Amino acid sequence: MNIVLIGYRGTGKSVISRILADTLHCHRYSFDEEVIRQVGKSISEIVEQNGWSKFREVEREVVKRVSFEARNSVIDCGGGVIIDERNIVDLKKNSKIVLLTSSLEKIMQRISLDSKRPPLKEGLSFEEEHRQTFNERLSKYNAAADCIFETTYLKPREISLMIIGHFKKKGWI
Repeated sequence: MNIVLIGYRGTGKSVISRILADTLHCHRYSFDEEVIRQVGKSISEIVEQNGWSKFREVEREVVKRVSFEARNSVIDCGGGVIIDERNIVDLKKNSKIVLLTSSLEKIMQRISLDSKRPPLKEGLSFEEEHRQTFNERLSKYNAAADCIFETTYLKPREISLMIIGHFKKKGWI
């Protein structure tokens, strides 16, 4: 059984996935890192040169491959993986999906310092872009989730231990 982390930017997916993989002594896949490795460019470069559609195309290939090969692993998804419903269908075949949530204010605070993240929408202020995108994706995140963990006020290690406890209680690990 794989543990798949989904959620909006800045909810802690990357940090928590590393802690989970270390604690559980298992392999970790990061879809963003896999896309970068496959294309040989940063996400910003891919989006700038070829648009979000190219990124989503490569992300889809990565989801198909990792969904097939990953066993007892932790998978860190990019925030937009839920846009293509086929991704969720593939991931659910041998995984449980954990939604990490946070207040939008906390998310914007966390990601405002990261200049490497390409804009999701053009022509909007930082706040407008994230409010709009967050609200557009919320129902898809919730529909995909097998369980939900709030990250606004807790440390990543605390959340990781809560996830492990939940999975053990459910008999998933």
